[in-house]
Amino acid sequence: METAAFDPFPSLAHQLQFRFARLFPLAVFAACALWLGAQTHPRHAPPPANGLLRIYSIDVEGGQATLFVAPSGQSLLVDTGWPGNDARDAIRIAAAMHDAHILRIDHVLITHYHDDHVGGITNLVHRVRVGDFYDHGENREDSDVTRKNYAAYLDAIKGHPRHIVHPGDTIPIPGLNIVVLAADGNHIRQVPGITPEPNAYCGAEPKWTEDTSENARSVGILVRFGQFSFLDLGDLTGAKEVALVCPTNPIGTVDLFLVSHHGMNLSNSRALVDAIRPRVAIMNNGAHKGGSPEAWERVHQIPGLQDLWQLHTAEDADAAHNSPADLIANPAGTPDAGHCLKVEALANGNFSVINSRTGQAKQYPRK
Repeated sequence: METAAFDPFPSLAHQLQFRFARLFPLAVFAACALWLGAQTHPRHAPPPANGLLRIYSIDVEGGQATLFVAPSGQSLLVDTGWPGNDARDAIRIAAAMHDAHILRIDHVLITHYHDDHVGGITNLVHRVRVGDFYDHGENREDSDVTRKNYAAYLDAIKGHPRHIVHPGDTIPIPGLNIVVLAADGNHIRQVPGITPEPNAYCGAEPKWTEDTSENARSVGILVRFGQFSFLDLGDLTGAKEVALVCPTNPIGTVDLFLVSHHGMNLSNSRALVDAIRPRVAIMNNGAHKGGSPEAWERVHQIPGLQDLWQLHTAEDADAAHNSPADLIANPAGTPDAGHCLKVEALANGNFSVINSRTGQAKQYPRK
């Protein structure tokens, strides 16, 4: 990972672990929405924040692009957003890289082959230096769109190492434990270090329709950094979610949950969301994609949930099924603004979510 050497005697501000608003003022967070020289790479990068795992939920308007940057400076990007749009999503990914002080992405994981997850791959590799790629294997959906997307993906990653992942595999980033929970329609039985527990929510779960699309083949991962944990299941749909956590839950509880499938009601089964009991959830919805009232309500009612953050106001839902304005990166009336949500986590389980639109941080100390 190419980063400048960091100061071995960090300032007092860096040692005050939860004063994130001072460390990252609004002017810095505007990077989530601005062109920051994505077509060229800076000669030098400032040092990364000391001891923090940074997670960027990048606004790709209802798709997914989630960037993880470990304290070591090594990085993982999960999905690449949409194609087209004058390379908008690759530009926003590059802006998050700039904010994280990294010059390349070490690992790229593609959860599945729908436009809003893999479509930005060609623009990304043309603008950003990348290392290894990870995916679930060949396209499984019988559609011209996914066949085209898969062919474009294979073409874009020529010359890069490619890894086909299976449940139980790991993605190697020093300081992080990243385990594959689901891939290609299969799921893990036990996560190392976690004892599966009977899931009391399975008995009341209605039967979900089997899904033959690429969504059901999504790669899902659990990211652990010391006592902090983050769950991302891509667009995994209800029947596969239930199979993963019933009759026993191999995941345990998590600190932060990326709401599955952009908050669509095809996903986010109660057997899943109530069993994992996140302290906080982030929904990477668009203004008119995801954020369905049914899924929003299931997530919002998770026992013990402190906050549900959204990338956009769900404009097709009512006010009762949207979070307060300060928990939304892009409110109604701000089309294509590109504001992101940034997470900064410590190994002791404390973390903060920062809204790039306001520059304000909310802290979630482990109790």
